[in-house]
Amino acid sequence: MSLPPGFLEELRDRVPLSQVVGRKVSWDRRKSNQARGDWWAPCPFHQEKTASFHVDDRKGFFYCFGCHAKGDAISFLRESENMDFMEAVAALAQEAGMEMPARDPQAAERADQRTRLAEVMEQAVRFFRLQLNTAAAAEARDYLARRGLDAGAQGRFEIGYAPEGRQALYRHLSEAGVERELILEAGLAAAPDGGGAPYDRFSGRIIFPIRDARGRAIAFGGRALRADARAKYLNSPQTELFDKSRSLYNHGPARAAAGKGHELIVAEGYMDVIALVEAGFEAAVAPLGTAITEDQLRLLWRIAPEPVIALDGDSAGLRAGQRLADLALPLIEAGQSLRFCIMPEGQDPDDVLRAGGAAAMRQLINDAEPMARLLWRRETDGAVLDSPERRAALDKRLRALLGRIRDPSLRSHYGEEFRRLRAELFDAAAGPAGRRGGSARSRPADFRKGNFAPAPMAPLPATRSTVLGSAGSGDVAERMHEEVILAILAAHPGLIPRFEEALERIDFTAPERRTLRDALLSAADADGSAARREKIAERAGDALEKLMSLRHVRFAPPVRKTGDEELARMCLAEEIAKLDVRRGVEMEIRDAVEEIAGMADEGLTWRLGQAAAARHRVEQSRLEDSGDLGEDRTALSESIQSLIDDEVWVKKRR
Repeated sequence: MSLPPGFLEELRDRVPLSQVVGRKVSWDRRKSNQARGDWWAPCPFHQEKTASFHVDDRKGFFYCFGCHAKGDAISFLRESENMDFMEAVAALAQEAGMEMPARDPQAAERADQRTRLAEVMEQAVRFFRLQLNTAAAAEARDYLARRGLDAGAQGRFEIGYAPEGRQALYRHLSEAGVERELILEAGLAAAPDGGGAPYDRFSGRIIFPIRDARGRAIAFGGRALRADARAKYLNSPQTELFDKSRSLYNHGPARAAAGKGHELIVAEGYMDVIALVEAGFEAAVAPLGTAITEDQLRLLWRIAPEPVIALDGDSAGLRAGQRLADLALPLIEAGQSLRFCIMPEGQDPDDVLRAGGAAAMRQLINDAEPMARLLWRRETDGAVLDSPERRAALDKRLRALLGRIRDPSLRSHYGEEFRRLRAELFDAAAGPAGRRGGSARSRPADFRKGNFAPAPMAPLPATRSTVLGSAGSGDVAERMHEEVILAILAAHPGLIPRFEEALERIDFTAPERRTLRDALLSAADADGSAARREKIAERAGDALEKLMSLRHVRFAPPVRKTGDEELARMCLAEEIAKLDVRRGVEMEIRDAVEEIAGMADEGLTWRLGQAAAARHRVEQSRLEDSGDLGEDRTALSESIQSLIDDEVWVKKRR
């Protein structure tokens, strides 16, 4: 939801920062000066004995001189409690006795409906829990005992039992006064196509409640006890509360544990998560019956920057990990990636823990391999690379992987890692005779003598800092275009349907901007600008507030003049066109570099560096003179043509 102007300022003024932080630290009374609002304590974010964590109540700001953590009351709650922005605001508002801003009637009705559904779900949780203690659940209790789940684990995860029969839960809820439609909308029962009384979705199954990050029961997972059941595991259908592609099992407790330093582990199913948590790996989650989706991946990265994916030790588990790596490749950034922990063959995390205990699992987690290594294994395991053509095919596949990484710096590091692994592979294949000439990384390329050396997959050190080598000169301009496009649409939500197709086509270069894009697209079907603004604010969270606070966004005419939609339409069309032109030119450059990469030598490297540096100086001069973003496709095309006319790939005789 959107917050009115001044709301956050009043919230921060009403609740002293020391009051919020004081629940997590013990103040150093000798060093602190309470009268001046000056407080000191050992830092709650890293282990230390001295009081290097400073809170200034007058400024509402904290700073640690040890780990350099800093922020205000909202950011403190987000870091210490692992809350998102709106959760932290709501917690502070409750503490301050302030009402959260009112929503429009339609949004309020939807929220009230979700509240009613959540209450019905809690009644179902209690019913299933009670049923586990009945005589009819003896087989279920035996199964849980065989899996090592004692009463404490069953209570912690609220495990229950759905009795045999078509209407046990439906009758129970109906007799408790719950309306038929609420039971159906909660996904607890289904109505037959031909009419008649609804029937329970879960029957004769062990029940695992699924809760969201806030702790609300939103769905159930059921494990069948009969061998002839139509599905071993069954989840609730999609409802107003539950979208399995955007939910994680054990989300809330895992988020809290990760906030305290536990490593985030992603397992395949409920039993694996429960076994991990019971063994002390408290930040464990699982997707819900499907491969991890992009939305779930973003949820994982909000919990921890580098989740460990625990893969079952079979070919299916390895394929699942490789599919996830492909999904993650365009989304990774510096400090945001995945590691992969592969179980012994034929085992899952629960098997490992039962056989070797927590120590065995800890060793596997410590040995988890980075994503680059997993991708390398896929491209090379079992491959026969005994000819130049096959090695060239490997190079092509690796370059295709590199091309999917958006971050130029990260792309370069992946290229270095692939070259290192490639050199190790071919050195080992060559044997002692092949190694006498040096490693594949150090041997010179001399095709006339028949020696093979890999074509470089990233710029050489001499060109790494140039425009063509790092694509650095375009980063700022691209980011500004993207941010202005998003800000115009946020300020003028009536334009979203008109530009929806163009917005879907734009490949935004940072996660926060992709989040804003998704929020804008989600509002396209809303009825009216007010409803769209509500939906955008609800999906975007603090990312929207950060965007609108940027200086170049605040001073953009369409953002300042929210009443002039025609101006906004023209500016938006122009910004999208500029971004398309810039990216089209960059694609031309990449294609040209790819074409001549196999013929690159020191002369070409030097000449490209000089050309790129010259273009960079021209663009900088134009930026300083006019303040324009410097998109001149004609001039750039002429520059590229001049490089071609000069045959820069031909090393000139001196």
